[in-house]
Amino acid sequence: MIQETINKKESELKVRHIGIIMDGNRRWAKSKGLRIIEGHKHGASTAKNIIKTAIECEIENLTLFAFSSENWKRKSEEINDLIGLLRYFLNKEIKNLVDGGVKLKILGDISLFPEDIVNSLKNTILSSQNNNKINLIIAINYGARQEITNSVKKIANEVLLNKIKLKDISEKKISESLYTSGIPDPDLIIRTGGDSRLSNFLLWQSAYSELIFIKKPWPDFTESDFVEAVNEFNNRERRFGGF
Repeated sequence: MIQETINKKESELKVRHIGIIMDGNRRWAKSKGLRIIEGHKHGASTAKNIIKTAIECEIENLTLFAFSSENWKRKSEEINDLIGLLRYFLNKEIKNLVDGGVKLKILGDISLFPEDIVNSLKNTILSSQNNNKINLIIAINYGARQEITNSVKKIANEVLLNKIKLKDISEKKISESLYTSGIPDPDLIIRTGGDSRLSNFLLWQSAYSELIFIKKPWPDFTESDFVEAVNEFNNRERRFGGF
């Protein structure tokens, strides 16, 4: 079992939430002379394997950054390919995972996607709400600045309606107004593809996250790479700003 290869210290809190920026699909495809969609297809296959590995490792929450709010700037052909792949992954792979006990949550504004995808997402979220094997959180049409802006608007509206006072605004209040309300902040964020940045992913929530940047493109990321990243996390000392 993969879980047995995780190194844990006695009395150490295990990682509860891992976020992954799945980067490098396009570069992987180009390096092999393939169409970009082939890179995304291989990336989707990797995502399926890593979700299963996270379940074996008893990770409670896994957030995958699948489609950013900036991705709409890409060529229409690639956007259409991504939407088609999302439709396939949702209707087949996610359905199988949900049938196996996975609970689905979406971060981001899904209203811009085709109606069948929006309805499928809503139905899958509803049907999986009592599952408890892992909380699979997929960020689609997501951007952290967008999320924080929406939170500010929501809180400002409560002030205007005299539901709360300025003194009631706190870090806790802001956290509760984000898409991730009720989900613990990520302990660990992994980014593949060789770049060392967060790219507008969980900016508020990642204030004290451990970061691991991996050179491999996402399609080449393996179950062993995931376990190695968790082991590296377990060997780090987290101070949260203290000594």
